[in-house]
Amino acid sequence: MQSALADPYYVGTLTSLPVFRKTNSMTIKVTETAVKELKKVISDQKLPEAVALRIGVTAGGCSGFEYKLDFDEDVNDETDMLTEIDGIRVAVDKKSALYLDGIELDYHESLEKRGFVFNNPNATKSCGCGSSFSA
Repeated sequence: MQSALADPYYVGTLTSLPVFRKTNSMTIKVTETAVKELKKVISDQKLPEAVALRIGVTAGGCSGFEYKLDFDEDVNDETDMLTEIDGIRVAVDKKSALYLDGIELDYHESLEKRGFVFNNPNATKSCGCGSSFSA
């Protein structure tokens, strides 16, 4: 685990506070709940240590853009921004970074639904299901 002294952007995993990291020119937040679920998925699927959580955006969906969330071992320093948040490597391609600056990734579990939730300050409109947006 990193300390605040080693990284000025690291907040930590205090209850209700997101893990926070500035990646080159963009900011990504991952809540403690999302970090726990991501680590569980990595462990359950026996993914290699070098795997990165890839967050991205593609054209599509009812609002114009769709979020992508996947695990990837092929991270390219020239086309991706890479950071580590509480032991999880996070990769964002530079095109997606334009739409994802300041994004918060959370994990929600209730009787009605369960899954990762994107809170994007750049979204000007989103669909009812929350998987697509326009900016």
